[in-house]
Amino acid sequence: MDITKQIAEELKIKTWQVEAVIRLIDEGNTIPFIARYRKEQHGTLDDEQLRNLDERLTYLRNLEERKETVLASIEEQGKLTEELKDQILEAKTQVMVEDLYRPYRPKRRTRATIAKEKGLEGLANILLFQMTDRSMEEEAAAYLDPDKGVNTVEEAIAGARDIIAETIADEADYRRVIRDTTMEKGTLTSVAKDPEAKSVYENYYEFQSNLSKLSGYQILAINRGEKEKILTVKVEAPQEEILRYLKKQVITKENPQTTPHLNEAIEDSYSRLIAPSIEREIRSELTERAEDGAIRVFGKNLEQLLMQPPIEGKVVLGWDPAFRTGCKLAVVDETGKVLDTIVVYPTEPQKKVAETKRIVKGMIEKYGIELISVGNGTASRESEQVIVDMLKEIPRPVQYIITNEAGASVYSASKLATEEFPNFDVGQRSAVSIARRLQDPLAELVKIDPKSIGVGQYQHDMNQKKLSEALGNVVEDCVNNVGVDVNTASVSLLEYVSGVSKAIAKNIVSYREANGKFTNRKQLLKVAKLGPKAYEQCAGFMRITGGENPLDATSVHPESYKAAEELLESLGYDREQVRGGVVGLSVVTKDRKKLAQKLNVGEATLDDIIKELEKPGRDPRDEMPKPILRTDVMEMKDLTEGMILKGTVRNVIDFGAFVDIGVHQDGLVHISQLTNKKFVKHPLDVVSVGDIVEVKVLSVDIPKKRIQLSMIL
Repeated sequence: MDITKQIAEELKIKTWQVEAVIRLIDEGNTIPFIARYRKEQHGTLDDEQLRNLDERLTYLRNLEERKETVLASIEEQGKLTEELKDQILEAKTQVMVEDLYRPYRPKRRTRATIAKEKGLEGLANILLFQMTDRSMEEEAAAYLDPDKGVNTVEEAIAGARDIIAETIADEADYRRVIRDTTMEKGTLTSVAKDPEAKSVYENYYEFQSNLSKLSGYQILAINRGEKEKILTVKVEAPQEEILRYLKKQVITKENPQTTPHLNEAIEDSYSRLIAPSIEREIRSELTERAEDGAIRVFGKNLEQLLMQPPIEGKVVLGWDPAFRTGCKLAVVDETGKVLDTIVVYPTEPQKKVAETKRIVKGMIEKYGIELISVGNGTASRESEQVIVDMLKEIPRPVQYIITNEAGASVYSASKLATEEFPNFDVGQRSAVSIARRLQDPLAELVKIDPKSIGVGQYQHDMNQKKLSEALGNVVEDCVNNVGVDVNTASVSLLEYVSGVSKAIAKNIVSYREANGKFTNRKQLLKVAKLGPKAYEQCAGFMRITGGENPLDATSVHPESYKAAEELLESLGYDREQVRGGVVGLSVVTKDRKKLAQKLNVGEATLDDIIKELEKPGRDPRDEMPKPILRTDVMEMKDLTEGMILKGTVRNVIDFGAFVDIGVHQDGLVHISQLTNKKFVKHPLDVVSVGDIVEVKVLSVDIPKKRIQLSMIL
């Protein structure tokens, strides 16, 4: 298989682009580096295209390896023909390769292998090739052998049928047609083991759907219901059509002696060997497809969460709500440094509301707190009410925001949090994390396993290795897209930088602690284990603010410094002017093609240099919607049908989006209510996590705590 051509066709890009990216990957370059600093070589493919290319390259290379293993195994058995070799080499999927290998794969003892041991293969061939005029009983008489356990003609014929059943089941072409037919015309049914039992799977108690029309969330929900022994699930194939097809392929002659036995062998082959196997394969394929879709959604949601704009320059009070153990509070200054922590008890059972208000008012006054970040966990609703009442009693303007605290408890109990705050308990650490999530969501959330941030559906049911890799890639892309300040970044943030391992990240922090701040990017080469290749990969993503060279604070790569300086000089600018941004640079640089040739760089690189010199250290998060800050609270009972509200998208799933409208219970905008301007294939086509949207209340069910919303106003 020509891997390059195959990937180009699949991803609808040019062959030379695929060749260039494969070469860059094989040279040890990371995807963020290739995306940002090798644009000319691959024709400005974006991060997503490069990730897809890398994924397909890995799959197809593994496929080619598997082909080699299969070919070697068949050749060792002395059964490899040129025709079979060509079929295997041309196979485009793992399934096709395994189908072709099936007859030659070492098997455990089956009914067919036992029949072959009894010497019945010749009888099976007579039956399969339909070459006899005699009855099968007469043919079978010649194969009786008590020493081998063949005592009757019935036993001999049954053994021959077993051999034929397995031969049919192992035929790659038959399996492909049956698999395709089942997928196209088959249905999946699920029924409840106990129809009277209440569960979240009631939608699937009497469920039937065409296999080709099943959505990802349905597949994952049904799988979970089956795993929890609530549902019984089955694939119903168009059996009569499949049997007609098999009989047409196998029974090639009108022979009354062989046809009844072949019919029996075909039906046995399908019901005993093919159908269960194909059902497993189809369920596995559907699950894999559903998981891939869910992982994509999870990744997109995570990206939006990580790329939320930071709220800079504010002293924040982090509030980790709880009942019995009290609410843990932590004050952090504008840089995220912890100034104070305390525990208050405004909720049940202590309900010390007046004392809490007095303590928090004192902290607001003492530290100049401007913003309160309240975790959305247990007792959040009660804490919010206390905060709102208190804010009405103080003269200075203070706002609050309900912050998604998913993963905060995981972080606070981690080794990393223990090292960062050895004298704090888990509640104090959690409060610090909730505060810092507002100041710099990316820097704080990278400390948590991406799977624990919880912006998706059924994340615990999918392939955890695949999920971890995909989410790790998302975090890596976000971190490198934003860039990091090498003088303030934590180990957790640094280890996601292109070319930087965990060990190198620790060494960067150790070097910083031993030698003071980095003053130029070249000092990175003095860090242990950070060699020339790692430096090439990471340098452009590392920022040094206020260093010796103003270009070190930009995303201009050191390899392009000469071009950047020549550009500035040719236009009469001084390098030092870069610190404040060279306003209007894009206006005066007219003929980009000619200018790029003169500076000996590509046009895409020149465009990036100009953008960066105009606005050094630009933060792509600035373009994202700002979070909604509140000063008052609403309850579900305050909502009325038709009310128009502003809200924040908290989660996007296959069938809609959950929106926080400030009532402590996220409302659902069903996929059908996202827009009436176009057909929506997936909610992500319309909304993303963190979006600020205007919604209309459709219905409110207080007992079930359900709010139905619409974005069609």
